[in-house]
Amino acid sequence: MLNFEWVLEYSELFIEGISVTIQLLLISAFFGFLLAAAVGFARLSKIKWIAWTALCFTQLIRGTPLLVQIFILYYGLGSWFSEWPLLQESWMWQYLREGFWYIALALILSVGAYVGEVIRSGLKAVPKGELEAARALGMSKLIVMRRIWFPRAIHLMLPTLAGETVLLLKSTALASTVAVTDLLGSANFVRAQTLITYEPLIMVAFVYMVMAWIIEKLFSMLEKKVPNRTQASMS
Repeated sequence: MLNFEWVLEYSELFIEGISVTIQLLLISAFFGFLLAAAVGFARLSKIKWIAWTALCFTQLIRGTPLLVQIFILYYGLGSWFSEWPLLQESWMWQYLREGFWYIALALILSVGAYVGEVIRSGLKAVPKGELEAARALGMSKLIVMRRIWFPRAIHLMLPTLAGETVLLLKSTALASTVAVTDLLGSANFVRAQTLITYEPLIMVAFVYMVMAWIIEKLFSMLEKKVPNRTQASMS
């Protein structure tokens, strides 16, 4: 028989863990997408050193395990920062001493690299005829990029972005490896305190499934709205 008698006792801990997981997801998704957009356009740049720099970044991040990147940032940069007395006395130390922000940075870089390549592919998939038609209407390159090229690419990428966001949600579980009490971290704490092995993990799996379902539904709703906006921008 499964034992869930511990749920009420540790409910606050799990709520806190869910909150940390959602914070990591939102922060890394928002800033990671901004970085990914810059990487995507940089990969298509006609300026060689910009395109080469973006390529090196994506190859470095995609070619190394995320867990290794987290350890390098947390144990590497974190230990290095701790040797700076002036830094410890500054307002930044309250953030630099927390594992949360190293996890967030690692996830932002990961999203920037992986989604950056997705954006590059999406930008290349936009029919050139649409861009030429927009220019023929007298739109500047900046307006074409903002109102036609990028929105059309986003619409083409939405199914892929939904999957990437779900993968990002799952990646937040690595926060528990550097003593951050996220959803999985709270489950590990319960397991250590109660010696109950499976039930906390089952609960965590269920919560992740619900959150992944919500993400997919939100992207599905967004996918239905984006075409209308794109068509409106062409009119």
